[in-house]
Amino acid sequence: MYRALLPALTAAAIWPVIPPAVIHPWAPPATPYGPGHRGVDLAAPPGTPVRAAAAGRVTFAGQVAGRGVLTITLPGTTSPPLRTTYEPVRALVREGAEVAAGQVVATAADTPSHCPDGCLHWGLLRGDIYLNPLLLLHRGAPSRLLPVVGVPEPR
Repeated sequence: MYRALLPALTAAAIWPVIPPAVIHPWAPPATPYGPGHRGVDLAAPPGTPVRAAAAGRVTFAGQVAGRGVLTITLPGTTSPPLRTTYEPVRALVREGAEVAAGQVVATAADTPSHCPDGCLHWGLLRGDIYLNPLLLLHRGAPSRLLPVVGVPEPR
């Protein structure tokens, strides 16, 4: 259902932090205001460079509830457009800036967190609908195993 909300991007999306390590997966809420995890947490100690997952325009760089937040709107992703969010961060770009996929746009902030060693919360939205940001990375048909021909089965 959610994949239908994602149009094909013109270039491949990339991980916002390297090396990527998901420490808390996406868990959509059952209701708009219900409990859940509206993004993924990636291991990112304070000071870790944060890269734009896809090319776009910075539409927000500031504080929300005392945490640094960066939002990048992705062009050509229909209406309303997709937006990626990153928090807690110290933004290195300003609102209105055009950014390239992979460009360092922030550093992970040293903010009290539910992640003991620090993490980056990476989100994806279309309008007010939260989506799994990992879908940006895994486009195309699912992998399929093919039969192995000419190899004896193990006993």
